[in-house]
Amino acid sequence: MSEEDAAPAGAPDVAAAGSATGLRIAAPSPEHAGEMLTVQRAAYVTEAQRYHAPHIPPLRETLQEITADLAAAGPLLVARAAWLGPRLVGSVRGRVEGEAMEVVRFTVAPDVQGGGVGRALLTALHAAAPPTVGSFWLVTGGRSDDNLRFYGAAGYQVTGRVVDDAGVELVRMERHLDGRAASHR
Repeated sequence: MSEEDAAPAGAPDVAAAGSATGLRIAAPSPEHAGEMLTVQRAAYVTEAQRYHAPHIPPLRETLQEITADLAAAGPLLVARAAWLGPRLVGSVRGRVEGEAMEVVRFTVAPDVQGGGVGRALLTALHAAAPPTVGSFWLVTGGRSDDNLRFYGAAGYQVTGRVVDDAGVELVRMERHLDGRAASHR
């Protein structure tokens, strides 16, 4: 393995996901927070434009909040990031509460969307969940057709709709590991 193929410093638990394309998935460290924030803003600005809502929560999150999240990673917060060469191109966090994990701040750099990065990240997050987790849930924009198709293909089902404080219609989706039907919460 060349130095270019080595995992980024501070990114333990490298998975071989997408090794043929040079994609590496690992647990990011607090030092990666700035790169994660950059990708997050790039990814979510298109969502904000779609809904004419420039103040959606992912665009309000600060570097300090992401750094704190990564520093607190452990059994109740799982984080994964994706690198193409030295470049961080995506990330996702999962918050565990009881037997469920909320998938949050799932981002892929706009110029690499559609290339399998998101699928690899979501698979890695699911695999990294503690064994007590029996279901995953998330929210996405109600008019974000690509997101709805992506999550549906990953086994998520729509379980509800709500309008957030920015006026954006959100769709709640769930995925159960034991094949149970998604519950409406």
